[in-house]
Amino acid sequence: MINNNLGLKMSEWFVYMLRCSDNSLYTGITTDLARRVDEHNGEKSVTRYTRVRQPVELVYHETAESRSTASQREAQIKKLPKVRKEEMLLGSF
Repeated sequence: MINNNLGLKMSEWFVYMLRCSDNSLYTGITTDLARRVDEHNGEKSVTRYTRVRQPVELVYHETAESRSTASQREAQIKKLPKVRKEEMLLGSF
């Protein structure tokens, strides 16, 4: 949690990528990475996409200032071709 100048607590947002069991990549946002990965790997996975592609592994994450900026970044990443996402994971993009 981050304190702003008003003394209010603000959540830190994350944009993340998971590698699924079929080698596909899933991108999402959350305020709690560990909980979200556990949910994706759970018996009742939170998304239909990852439910049938378990187990999933967290392979990338970055922080965002707000839910809005996290959502915008998620959309940018989702538009990238898989080869560019793989380059991101290698740090060469």
